Amino acid sequence: MYVIVEINGQQFKAEEGKKLFVHHIQNAENGATVEFEKVLLVDNNGTVTVGAPTVEGAKVVCEVVSPLVKGDKVLVFHKKRRKGYRKLNGHRQQFTELTIKQVIA
Repeated sequence: MYVIVEINGQQFKAEEGKKLFVHHIQNAENGATVEFEKVLLVDNNGTVTVGAPTVEGAKVVCEVVSPLVKGDKVLVFHKKRRKGYRKLNGHRQQFTELTIKQVIA
């Protein structure tokens, strides 16, 4: 059984025991339980239920493994040819690591 859940504006496929890296959740603490109720689709062994816009009574219960994980560094390089203009910026996205404890559908 799996569900499609919306977390911080992004959609994830969620199954029990799976780990997710979602955009940083502000007030998350290590070991805290977080519930997400924006379940868009439920697949229960081939029986698919699609919400309009969400499935009633369905939710995903997660545990915060690590409240702040930094992603890989992305380098952004700007250049204008023949003008001597070069600019290099770096960025590391912040994530929260979650483990899915229970899928209620």
